[in-house]
Amino acid sequence: QVQLVESGGRLVQSGGSLRLSCAASGRTNNKYDMGWFRQAPGKEREFVSAFLWSGGHTLYGDSAKGRFTIFRDNTKNMVYLQMNSLKPEDTAVYYCAASVYLLGPPKWQGSYIYWGQGTQVTVSS
Repeated sequence: QVQLVESGGRLVQSGGSLRLSCAASGRTNNKYDMGWFRQAPGKEREFVSAFLWSGGHTLYGDSAKGRFTIFRDNTKNMVYLQMNSLKPEDTAVYYCAASVYLLGPPKWQGSYIYWGQGTQVTVSS
């Protein structure tokens, strides 16, 4: 079992920056793929970014490309999402997800076994 806890979400003005953190605990050996998803009110959960353990590849959703950066610190079992140039449409609950073996494509939420409780990001205009 792996437990994930997100933090860092808060109210920020449009154009500002935030860094979200995801702390992993439990049976962690760092050999797992991790992703960030978000869900705005009334909308489906959306893929934001993923960090694949094998090869250290990173993936981004269209809304995140050029503005967000995912990175991880294996010594601390942490993964981060640096978000710059935030827009009101980035307002959502952001979730961290992990899986030792992805059950499908990295951009599909069903691929991940473990999920955090989410952290609220609100971007004011």
